[in-house]
Amino acid sequence: MSPATSNPLLQPWDTPFGLPPFDQIRAEHFPPAFEAARAAHLAEIDAIAAQPEPPTFENTVAALDRSGRLYYRVEGVFHNLASSETSPALQQVERELAPQLAAHQSAIYMHRGLFERIDGLHARRDELGLSAEQRRLLERFHFDFVRAGARLSGDVQKRYAQVMQRLAELTTRFGQNVLADESSFRLELRSEEELAGLPEFVRAAARQAAADRGIADAHVITLSRSLIVPFLTFSERRDLREQAWRAWTSRGEHDGERDNRPVAREILALRHEQARAHGYACYADYALADTMAGTRAAVGGLLEQVWTRAVARVEEEREALQALVLSRGESLTLEAWDWRYYAEKVRALRYDLDEAQVKPYFPLERMVEAVFDCARQLFGLEFVRRPDLKAYHPDVKVYEVRGRDGAHVGVFLHDNFARPSKRSGAWMSNYRQQSRNVAGGGTISPIVVNNNNFAKGAPGEPTLLSFDDARTLFHEFGHGLHGLLSSVTYERLSGTNVLRDFVELPSQLFEHWLTEPAVLKKHARHFASGEPIPDALVDKLHAARRFNQGYETVRYTASALVDMAVHSTAEPGGVDIVAAEAAELRRIGLPHGVGLNHRLPHFQHLFSGSHYAAGYYVYLWAEVLDADGFDAFAEAGNPFDPAVAQRLQQFIYSAGDSLEPRAAYRAFRGREATVDPMLRKKGLVPERA
Repeated sequence: MSPATSNPLLQPWDTPFGLPPFDQIRAEHFPPAFEAARAAHLAEIDAIAAQPEPPTFENTVAALDRSGRLYYRVEGVFHNLASSETSPALQQVERELAPQLAAHQSAIYMHRGLFERIDGLHARRDELGLSAEQRRLLERFHFDFVRAGARLSGDVQKRYAQVMQRLAELTTRFGQNVLADESSFRLELRSEEELAGLPEFVRAAARQAAADRGIADAHVITLSRSLIVPFLTFSERRDLREQAWRAWTSRGEHDGERDNRPVAREILALRHEQARAHGYACYADYALADTMAGTRAAVGGLLEQVWTRAVARVEEEREALQALVLSRGESLTLEAWDWRYYAEKVRALRYDLDEAQVKPYFPLERMVEAVFDCARQLFGLEFVRRPDLKAYHPDVKVYEVRGRDGAHVGVFLHDNFARPSKRSGAWMSNYRQQSRNVAGGGTISPIVVNNNNFAKGAPGEPTLLSFDDARTLFHEFGHGLHGLLSSVTYERLSGTNVLRDFVELPSQLFEHWLTEPAVLKKHARHFASGEPIPDALVDKLHAARRFNQGYETVRYTASALVDMAVHSTAEPGGVDIVAAEAAELRRIGLPHGVGLNHRLPHFQHLFSGSHYAAGYYVYLWAEVLDADGFDAFAEAGNPFDPAVAQRLQQFIYSAGDSLEPRAAYRAFRGREATVDPMLRKKGLVPERA
């Protein structure tokens, strides 16, 4: 039996909707599948380049967009499983394949014959009679080739390809090291003294974490955000809070084979070399050339504008926390492992509100119904549960997505729970992207997955979300809708294939519907009684919505400033990331006891790939857009206004990268975005009268 007939990754998938046959796929299938898929893809590229006919949009650009479907199908399964359901065998394959896959990308985008055809078309783009979408595709592909080194020559180009292969190895290792540190840590709590202060929902999640790890008669705190943050918020044991906090913030910073400090240093050195090959002074300049922001000055201007206001606010917040410490007869300096604990107590006193009061009204199942209902009211989508369709893990739920007319739109996989085989954080990804560029006609529908890392409830018990968890659920679902609602011709322009500081707009915009009173009254219901959340509690949540925003904003903005600093260095040998981080925090004056969202040794946004390198600022950039954008619904007087929703779908969620981002936003909003709504949302400027 040949590999092509025995390898499920290479066979036709006769599964419903073309879902991967997850139950048949093993780690050992990937190397031979990639070998065959790479060869097939290169043969397609060679054929496009070798055509005797002069280059046209159809025979070159559209053909390139159609090429590699087998390769990208295998790659989609591989990268998704490596993130969501990995294993030692799959991690080994990932390490082996990383440089090979990078070499393949270089072979495509440095293909001299193909680039000559694309470059010639690009030079004559004004004469070709292209539609706006066709012109956008040509320009984006041309830019892709140039940024991948197509214009480099000889030994310089060869070295560039080697740099990209080494970066692929290093970023893979960085992510695996973080996962190993996260998976190996467990804080076992075995007495009531050690559990002091923890509400029942935290204890239940910790009991389940212990059960999942085969630990009897204990509660276990892991480094999953849905466990570590509540522990730091409620535990009365300051010594244990410090122990947990130090484990959380030192991931990737331990001597030995999992030490990410030398890994990140080499990544930074190679990125600098990459940028210099293109004539940029530093990697930040190279990365920002393909963004809405465009320059370090534009990014710095926004970050500094927010930073100064947030630091002033955090000092006001510190005074309130320190006053509470004194009122309790305690004498201590607030440290990073104290802030959440005392902030929760101040919130409870100031607003008569605590997390234990809120969580019973936010069971996961109800919140999933809420995101689906918002998608139905805004965009006419229906999510139909398909228990007959199996995914890669029993916890993953599969839905068929249908439009207003009942027609198939796509498939949505919802993977909500933390587990040792899954990387931390929350993210959206694709197994397949929407496209109408199909030889012979037809449409390719998307297969989208949302990953979260919520602490799973015990068997038979609900999973209760914090308000922040619920916001994460809405955020990732906004990304999911960006993929599902895509309606473009060409795959390169599909869904979330947009500029990095635009991609967070659909996700952050969707968060706004969580806080709409009508959504809360309909879907925030007590897990036991089914009673809707009381108006008084909704009012308290609204009143407290800007509480601790100085703290949250300082942590985020400091991380973004550190990111820009290390990617703006001109050091050819890279930098000591711990020293560089400390130097930047001294420069900006990080307030004591606040900390960062992510320290560099475990900052996966930056070092597990390149998508957010010199790009962590994008969440704030997109927040300017999302705050201004949601005001369109407020101005219409209806959070589900049909006319505004129609524009939102047409120009933001469905347009992909077929429109230049500023033009897309102007088409939706009727004007450019302004920064004031974002500053008001964060409570950094006064509300309008």
